[in-house]
Amino acid sequence: MTGNRSRSASGVPGLDEVLHGGLIAGQLYLVDGEPGAGKTTLALQYLMQGVREGEPCLYVTLGETAAELRAGAASHGWVLDGIEIVELVADELDLFGDAELTMYHPSEVELSETTKRVLEAVERCKPRRMVLDSLSELRLLAQSSLRYRRQILALKQFFVGRGCTVLFLDDRSSDRVDTQLHSIAHGVIALERHVPAYGPAQRQLRITKFRGSDFISGQQDMVIRQGGLEVFPRLKPSQHGVPYQREVVPSGVVSLDALLGGGIDRGTATLLVGPAGSGKSTIASQYAVMAAKRGGHAAIFTFEEGRTLLLDRLASLGLSVEEGVGPGKLHVRQLDAAEVLPSQFANLVRRAVETDGARVVVIDSLNGYLNAMPEERALVVQLHELLTYLNNHGVATFLVATQSGMMGMNMRSPVDMSYLADAVMLFRMYEHAGAVRKAVSVIKKRSGRHEDTIRQLWFDDQGVHLGPPLVHLRGVLAGVPVEVAVQHEDESGDDRAGRR
Repeated sequence: MTGNRSRSASGVPGLDEVLHGGLIAGQLYLVDGEPGAGKTTLALQYLMQGVREGEPCLYVTLGETAAELRAGAASHGWVLDGIEIVELVADELDLFGDAELTMYHPSEVELSETTKRVLEAVERCKPRRMVLDSLSELRLLAQSSLRYRRQILALKQFFVGRGCTVLFLDDRSSDRVDTQLHSIAHGVIALERHVPAYGPAQRQLRITKFRGSDFISGQQDMVIRQGGLEVFPRLKPSQHGVPYQREVVPSGVVSLDALLGGGIDRGTATLLVGPAGSGKSTIASQYAVMAAKRGGHAAIFTFEEGRTLLLDRLASLGLSVEEGVGPGKLHVRQLDAAEVLPSQFANLVRRAVETDGARVVVIDSLNGYLNAMPEERALVVQLHELLTYLNNHGVATFLVATQSGMMGMNMRSPVDMSYLADAVMLFRMYEHAGAVRKAVSVIKKRSGRHEDTIRQLWFDDQGVHLGPPLVHLRGVLAGVPVEVAVQHEDESGDDRAGRR
C-alpha cells in the first residue's frame, strides 16, 4: 500500500478505480500494446487531465507528427491546448548528407542526438506530466538490447527527483516481450485488442505491474469511442455493499405472492426459467412495475425484446408506469449482445443501483448475456460476482432464462444457473381441452417457505392471473397432462378419492 503518497489522476473513466486512486505521481510507467490498441488515446487523456489540474504537460513524439496527433484528438472532439508537443523526427541531412566525419556508428550518433533533444525539451518545459511516443523508435536506433536498456535507465535516472510522471509508449515491435523494460518501469499497463470471427473488436486493459500499491488484477474490459477510452473495472463484491432492511418485495398479484410464500425478499436473486412465450418476462416485469408504483426505482435490461415493444406490451396488461430514472420510475435499457462487453454490462447495472437507486433489477435474458460472453465458465464466474454485488446492496434481482423447445421434458437451458439463484420459478406450456395453456410453479426458495403446487397462468388487459392448484391434472410439466381423480384429505389425514 502507498499510504499518503500522492496520486496522479489518469483522466480515463474507470482506470483510476482499477489503480485504486490513479498513478503514483513522479514515477515512470510503461503503456504497451499493438498498434491500434489505444495507447495514444490513453496518453492524451492523461495529459488533458493534467491541463485541467493546471499542470505543465509535454508530449514528445518520435514518429507521429504534431499535425497527426491534433487530427486524432479532433476526431474525439478534443483540443490539445496547454500540451507542449515536441517532434523529434530524424533529419536525413544529419544522417546521410553533410554529416561530420566520426568514428561512431550513425545509429549511435542519432540515438545520442535524439536523447539530448528529449532532455532539452524536458529542461525547457519542466513538465509535471510527460509522454514519450514511442520506445520502438529508440529501440531501432539503439540496435542492441544492451545499448537500449542503458538508454532507458539513463532516462529514468534523469527524471528521478524532477516530480514528473512519465508514460513511455511501446508498440510491441520487438519479437518478444521486453521483460527488461518491464523491470525498469514502476508500473506496466498492457492494452489488448482481439478481433472475433464476427462482431466488433474487443479490447481489454490489464495492469501487469504496479509497485507500491494494490490494484484490481485481471483483464478489464474497455472501449474506445468518440470522446476517448473508457475502462469497465471488474466487480469485486467484497468491496461493495450497503446496510439494508430485510423486507419482502411484493408483486401486487395476491395469488402470485401466495405461491412464493408472501413475495420475493430483498437481497436475493430469482431465476425464471421456461420456454419462449411462457410468461417469464411478464412476471419479472410485474415486480419491476410494482416496485416503481410503490415509490422505488426499477431497471430492466433487455437483450432480445425491443424497448418500445416491451413498454407497449406492459401497457396492454395494465402495467403502465412512468419511464425514467429515480423514485417511482422504471428504466428500460435495450442492449445489443454483439456490442456490449461483459464488464461493461456489469458497470451499467452498477450505475443503475448506485447512481439511480434501483432496488429491483431485471436481466432479460441470460441467453443474450451468454452471447455477450461466449465462454460458459467465465459467464458463471462473472454472473456470481454480479449477483453477489446486487445482493450486498439489497437489490431484488430477476434473471430470465429461455429454454430451447416448447413442450416436454427435453427442454434445455443454455447454461445452468439454478444453483446461483436463491429462488427458481419454473414456467411450462401444456395442452389441455384443445388449447395451449401456461403453468407456473416454484421449485426453490432459500429465504423462506413457498407453495409446491402448480398453477395455471394467464394474462389479459387486467394484468396477471393465477388459477387454483392444478390438482386434477397429472403431467403438466411434461406438456401433455391427463385428468386424474382429485384426492383430498380428511381430518384424520387419510386420502380419499374425489370427483373428477
